[in-house]
Amino acid sequence: MEALTHASFEAAKGAVELAIGLVGVMALWLGLIKVAEEAGLLHSISRRLYPILKRLFPDVPKDHPAMSAMVMNIAANMLGLGNAATPLGIKAMQELEKLNPQKGVATDAMCLFLAINTSNVTLLPLGIIAIRASAGATDPAGVILPTLFATSISTLTAITVASFMRKLKRNVVNTDFSSNNSKSLLLPEADPLPPISSGHKLIVFSVVTVLLALIVHRVIQGPVLPALKEISSFWLIPLLMTGILLLGFSRGIKVYETACEGAKEGFNVAIKIIPFLVMILVAVSMFRSSGAFDVFVATISPLTDLIGFPPEVLPVALIRPLSGSGAFGLASEIIASSPNSFASYLASTLQGSTETTFYVLAVYFGSVGIRKYRYALIPALAADVAGALAALFICKLTY
Repeated sequence: MEALTHASFEAAKGAVELAIGLVGVMALWLGLIKVAEEAGLLHSISRRLYPILKRLFPDVPKDHPAMSAMVMNIAANMLGLGNAATPLGIKAMQELEKLNPQKGVATDAMCLFLAINTSNVTLLPLGIIAIRASAGATDPAGVILPTLFATSISTLTAITVASFMRKLKRNVVNTDFSSNNSKSLLLPEADPLPPISSGHKLIVFSVVTVLLALIVHRVIQGPVLPALKEISSFWLIPLLMTGILLLGFSRGIKVYETACEGAKEGFNVAIKIIPFLVMILVAVSMFRSSGAFDVFVATISPLTDLIGFPPEVLPVALIRPLSGSGAFGLASEIIASSPNSFASYLASTLQGSTETTFYVLAVYFGSVGIRKYRYALIPALAADVAGALAALFICKLTY
């Protein structure tokens, strides 16, 4: 009981600190997203990818900003850009909320988007690669293909389960776009922005040329492989930010003023999610501190032993949906103690191929005031289980 009491206060304090820490990131990236939106980037992405996404999200109209925001979030997750992915995901959830006829109740599109987000295909698990490299693993990037396989399986599982649940619950929330009011939510068919001026073209061309020259210089400066890893790890965020700002500048957008407007929205969102974070993180912390988690691990251990799941890695798989930092700490300990072992290989793949489901659910739904989650948790947890089993399978096959 002493541990429970301590955990409840510490978790509540940590939740607020986490939310405050998000303020800067949210303000920065929602400011950049505002510039991209005003420059027509979201409109362009939405129009090009709508044929693919309309089957997954039939309730979202063509050219609606929610489409492009979801695509950008998924792309950021695929590249391992966690700091950029969260604001993009919250932006997508805000756009989906504009289509919601029952405020406070999750729509089918929201449930599916959250499921995809928590199981998103990952191309570059940059964080875990860095940990493996610092621990002295012989092949730090060797988890890329196993992670890609595991996340592909988890994403397919999430989509399949969400589609099944959608049919099962199809009459709970129906989004109606037949009214005239829905037309105001669509982006115009034509590009409303002025053409790029010659002067702007020259400046943008000069900056892009300099950036390309810097990349080429870095590649030829030393061994090619380490240089490419450095570029993929540390250059992506600055290049993405620069690209968005250049696009806004080239289209005549007042970049600074527009970014500040978006940043105000990011600040308000980060503060709004504090109550949701406090409640979910306190619940998770008390669950772990009470010993209930250890009892649960001991209960399912006989089953995991049958499939050859290493007992030292099992806590990583079970903690991951509850606590990202907790799972990362456990995985880091395993990697540090034996960087080239099978347990380290599997823990690395698990860390890179599963998501902190309850945290994502609290942050994304909390940002738009959703209180009735409906079936959102079921496909997300199904994806977690599928991802863990797929990680075990592919690691056994490739180790």
